[in-house]
Amino acid sequence: MSPESPRPDVDALATGQIDETDVQVLRRMAGVYSIIDPVPPALVDRIQFGITLDALHAEIAELQRSGDLVGVRSQEATEAQTVTFTSESTTTMVTITPVSADRVRIDGWVAPGGGVEVELRIVGESLTTTADEHGRFAFDDVPRGLAQFVLRQPPGSGAGPVFTPSIEI
Repeated sequence: MSPESPRPDVDALATGQIDETDVQVLRRMAGVYSIIDPVPPALVDRIQFGITLDALHAEIAELQRSGDLVGVRSQEATEAQTVTFTSESTTTMVTITPVSADRVRIDGWVAPGGGVEVELRIVGESLTTTADEHGRFAFDDVPRGLAQFVLRQPPGSGAGPVFTPSIEI
């Protein structure tokens, strides 16, 4: 804008209708933000993963200890990671051990644990096993990615399911 150009009426522009110039500017801004600060690729999956009808009536476990596991992925990790979840009725500890660059083994313990059904929800599928009389359970050869555990006490116990927060394995 040159010194001789009249200044636009900023108040009128701010309160006026969006026109084609505004649309073009907004599209350019969206393009810039998609490059410098894109929506995380798994955000929609995380939202859909965390919101289920079952969760409305479930107990939610709290993440107690995570080390570097939550929100961090590393292709170079060779050590096992341990995560503990607690809720009013259940404590669950899982150890995640890499078996390849894109697969892990999960060993877990739930207390109280005899006969607890353990569901491992991962994007696109669900794996289920039952904890033994000592509360131990395992999942072999699990793909890395977003994961959530759902723990269901044996039928007749009167306890509802327990959902853990989603973690990146």
